[in-house]
Amino acid sequence: MDETVAEYIRRTVLKIPRDEIKTMLQKWGFLSETQLQTINFHQIKENISQDVVQLCEENSANIKQAAVLDIIYNHIYPNKRMWSVYQMNKRGEETEIFDLTDFKKKFKRRLRSALKNVTINFREYEDNAIWIRIAWGTPYTKPNQYKASYVVYHSQTPYIFISASMLRSNLPLLCQALVVASNYHDIREMELRSHSLNSLKDIVFKRYSQNFQTYCPRPLQERNVAPESADLRIIHENKSEKERIQRVNQEVFGDGPQPKLEFAQYKLETMFKSDPKIDVLDKKEPFRCLVKFSSPHLLESLKSLAPAGLADAPLSPLLTCIPQKARNYFKIREKKGLFPGSFVSP
Repeated sequence: MDETVAEYIRRTVLKIPRDEIKTMLQKWGFLSETQLQTINFHQIKENISQDVVQLCEENSANIKQAAVLDIIYNHIYPNKRMWSVYQMNKRGEETEIFDLTDFKKKFKRRLRSALKNVTINFREYEDNAIWIRIAWGTPYTKPNQYKASYVVYHSQTPYIFISASMLRSNLPLLCQALVVASNYHDIREMELRSHSLNSLKDIVFKRYSQNFQTYCPRPLQERNVAPESADLRIIHENKSEKERIQRVNQEVFGDGPQPKLEFAQYKLETMFKSDPKIDVLDKKEPFRCLVKFSSPHLLESLKSLAPAGLADAPLSPLLTCIPQKARNYFKIREKKGLFPGSFVSP
């Protein structure tokens, strides 16, 4: 077994929590149960990794088998990576039956026609997800296995989730190979990023419910109240206001937890309003800007603004429509007030 393969397997085993190493090696399936029984999984991880490497040497492991173990690790721990969502687009409404063998063949051929030094591995999962691992090299160097890119593609959907650990110049090659292999016309980034792969899937596959604003806030009406009942009135109004905020927040965001989204970005376009007599602008052009939101848990952060007293309830659709905007990426072009326009592509 090549020394670089042995070192890569050792480092992969060291990343796995000790209590889960045996289970993950069983899922890998490269070592037999008899071989696994010879390993003391209660010793320190360094010794465990050395024992695994020794057994892999007996089985003459190569980089292809080592890459499969890395895919299994990343499938179990997808939150270790930052994921971006891409959406592909077809010409017309034609639908085709997905052929996995044909997809793999086209993907490999397209990528390797542009770059020879690249290793590609596939693994299928029960939810129709195809996991692709790509390790990139250069015309003069071997692929760097420690900076592999990951792609998760659900067949029969236009959505692709990419975690890129590579040179930015290789991203167009990857996107082009995906478009050709899946028989789509083009691909664009949706500017939704998160460490939580499942949350991104929930958003684009509409697997969570979010209500949208139908409530119009009404100003509190003034009343003549006797001085001695002023404190009771304040307490009552505070309680009523908290109940109103909670009710409105629930109407806007729904009952369940929000998908874990960490980044959203889109363009705003609105007309600058000023006194016609002053005529500040020589040209009547719209005001444009780029808005970026980032947070460890963006949607939950937005949901907590009103209860924390940091924003009025209900929140502006500018904030609450981010997941819906992501799903309607190619369809909605709003240009009124401060509502988002098209999402930005690279």
